[in-house]
Amino acid sequence: MRKLSLQELNRASAEAFKTQQKTPFVLVLDNIRSALNVGSAFRTADGFALEKIVLCGITAQPPHREILKTAIGATETVQWQYVEQTTEALLTLRQEGYQLVGIEQTDKSILLSNFVLKQRQKYALVFGNEVKGLGEDALPLLDECLEIPQLGTKHSLNVSVCVGIIVWELFRQFNQ
Repeated sequence: MRKLSLQELNRASAEAFKTQQKTPFVLVLDNIRSALNVGSAFRTADGFALEKIVLCGITAQPPHREILKTAIGATETVQWQYVEQTTEALLTLRQEGYQLVGIEQTDKSILLSNFVLKQRQKYALVFGNEVKGLGEDALPLLDECLEIPQLGTKHSLNVSVCVGIIVWELFRQFNQ
């Protein structure tokens, strides 16, 4: 076994990435406190060629030193926009044909392991604040909520970990 060289990885250039077909998922970051978490979301969005990221509320925006530290250049490839009010962003995405899926523990959450992606459907995946979760004003606008099954005592994961788990599972289903 040997590691692959950068040439063998066949990475797209930044220019090619911007024009390639994207996975029809948008990340909506609702009041994320840590710019490091935002940078990780950018890197995940680049890794799975997501359409874009929508940053809302207090969520830091590029160029920010901590975002750039974890994004490692993904802020230059992933399309993003800032919308002050999460509810405004969600209403716009709904008008654009996205199904609005929150990642939150609610009385109506669907376990990620039970969720079945609908083919030919665009998804806006909404992730909330590291302490408070999704804003109460966003919940009524969501079509559904997903929850990652957990067995430990904390019943919470870092938001950047949640982004990775959710995006991987939905990307896997999308490409089946």
